[in-house]
Amino acid sequence: MGLSRILPRSQPRAEQVDEDAPAAAAPTVAPAEQPAEQPAEQPVERPSGAEPRLRAVPAPAPSPVQGEQVMAKVIAFANQKGGVAKTTTTLNLGVALGELGHRVLLIDLDPQGNLTMSQGMNPDAIERSMFDVLVHRVPISDIIHTVEVDIAVASIDLAGAELALSALIGRERALEKALVEVRDRYDFVLIDTPPSLGLLTINAFVAAGSVIVPVQCEYLSLRGLVQLENTLAMVRENLNPKVHVEGIVPTMYDRRTLHAREAIEILEEHFGDLVYDTRIRKTVRYAEAPVKGSSVLRYEPSGPAAQAYRDLAKEVLDGAKAREHA
Repeated sequence: MGLSRILPRSQPRAEQVDEDAPAAAAPTVAPAEQPAEQPAEQPVERPSGAEPRLRAVPAPAPSPVQGEQVMAKVIAFANQKGGVAKTTTTLNLGVALGELGHRVLLIDLDPQGNLTMSQGMNPDAIERSMFDVLVHRVPISDIIHTVEVDIAVASIDLAGAELALSALIGRERALEKALVEVRDRYDFVLIDTPPSLGLLTINAFVAAGSVIVPVQCEYLSLRGLVQLENTLAMVRENLNPKVHVEGIVPTMYDRRTLHAREAIEILEEHFGDLVYDTRIRKTVRYAEAPVKGSSVLRYEPSGPAAQAYRDLAKEVLDGAKAREHA
């Protein structure tokens, strides 16, 4: 019961769509001004006022048909608490999206370089990394390596990025500017952030359209959600009004323990539809796969660990489609 007091009640996933669509709400006036000119629409408008609103949002959809470039959906994976399977989720979700035919770019923004190591590369042996992209404005395409999916690699130099960026004008937008070069080449850009809410994570929030929060099914991990939401609120107010929580992924779930089940109940009570149905359960497979320099989908493609991230990928895609047509 003590956990429930530390978490604010949040709107369900479907209700947050309206916050991102004020600009699209204007076209709803048009159908109201000319009801007589569209007699064929009358039988279709069963929910009265709701129907015009639903039709206003998909208006940008014809753009790709008219030849305009489709920009990648940028998602940051964040939780200031370490050890919550943030890197594991970034990698395996990215590979699962790749299996479904999507073009995916992973960005390792963590100085520990765990995402880079998980694809079989040694961060200590990398000459140019995300540090050079953020600080020295090296094109991000120069540091992208292709393994299971494309990955913009990290090195230990990234540990000094926050200090180096602090003296630069527009330091919070360094990653956003770097992504301009490649956003039209991918369908998804997934950013693995460090376990802190410092300048690197702020860069990820400014560049991203949404945030997925991996949450270990434990008390301390739940507490971190409050501070994370406070940071996102500041970013929305001052730097990126569109960034929002896309979803919450319960990780390291052990259904045998009462504590884990209670944690899930508290998450669902306070965050509703934001909590994905997929549970990433505890298994040694997630630890074994990086030793082989691969995702769990390549390491054990038919196992339950791989299937969990395939299920999560479908949920993420379904959520994106629901937002487009809401």
